[in-house]
Amino acid sequence: MAEDQPSPSVQASHTTKPSSVPAEEYDKKCIFCRIVNNEMGTELLHSDGDISCFKDIKPGAPHHYLVVPTKHIGNCKSLNKEHVPLVKQMVDVGEDVLQKNNVTDLTDVRFGFHWPPFCSVTHLHLHVLAPVSQMGFMSRLIYRLNSYWFVTADQLIELLSSKGETN
Repeated sequence: MAEDQPSPSVQASHTTKPSSVPAEEYDKKCIFCRIVNNEMGTELLHSDGDISCFKDIKPGAPHHYLVVPTKHIGNCKSLNKEHVPLVKQMVDVGEDVLQKNNVTDLTDVRFGFHWPPFCSVTHLHLHVLAPVSQMGFMSRLIYRLNSYWFVTADQLIELLSSKGETN
């Protein structure tokens, strides 16, 4: 799902934070923080200062992208009502990246988050998968709708909007 952690020797060489993100918004141990700050050599398909997108290294569909906020935000359980615009912005970026990669049937896509404790990386990340109709058995299980471990972006937005906070 997410990129593997680098060896300890690689982690130890990154003792300073990149200047582009304030220290309290960057976790030097977080693989996604390091990716969005260009420390890992991962190609960013989108990066606008607030949101970044890159390919999942273990794709569950022919098109499998991860959309992440640039600043370190924990998993979806750490969000509250004020994060609804961020989640919507993440979905918009996911749609844009799909369209730039010639995915035109947006009815055969899945946008969602793994629900804690089923997160491999604690940096908030939206899975963008397409086409869903071409996902294999394991991917259909891992990114299954109406499960304890995966919520769609729409479900998360509804939950945040109606309850205000999820803790």
